[in-house]
Amino acid sequence: MIRVLLADDQALVRGAFAAMLGLEPDISVVAEVSSGDEVVAAALRASPDVALLDVQMPGRDGLSAAADLRAALPSCRVIVCTTFGRPGYLARAMAAGAAGFVVKDASPEQLVDAVRRVHSGLRVVDPVLAAESLAVGRSPLTERERDVLASARDGGTVADLARVLHLSEGTVRNHLSSAIGKTGARTRAEAVRLAEDSGWL
Repeated sequence: MIRVLLADDQALVRGAFAAMLGLEPDISVVAEVSSGDEVVAAALRASPDVALLDVQMPGRDGLSAAADLRAALPSCRVIVCTTFGRPGYLARAMAAGAAGFVVKDASPEQLVDAVRRVHSGLRVVDPVLAAESLAVGRSPLTERERDVLASARDGGTVADLARVLHLSEGTVRNHLSSAIGKTGARTRAEAVRLAEDSGWL
């Protein structure tokens, strides 16, 4: 029996996945959580073989939760499942130790097959997204530039960002300027949008 943990903040999606996987004779859903912050604790309690993690969740996102889970329970294989098929997400998921990456508009058969294949030790990656990821390449942003752009999502002044990130205003300006240049944007807001669209944030 393949023991599966589901993490998705949308109860309807989570319930649909649980119902679908529960129909399979060799798969059992042993835990369901609605945020990235709950993943490790639930996994340590339920000992899943495979974790199916959404990317965008409250608290820690699915990519951070994947890395946490791989560190806490290395025997658990991770599949990242997302609505947003962004090339940067794929690269970050693989870097976090995920064994699979599928988009939510995949067929039920593809999702079930992905769970079985990942459980057997294989990697499963959406082929269209893999091709796009190769075409787009790796994120040009440094980790600090990514942090500054992510904090700039909600607007706020340079002083606001500096306070949140515990950096000087000059350092924040430098990182913003560099990130704007690397994304080819004209403004901070456009840089955030372009980085999000590429899955770099």
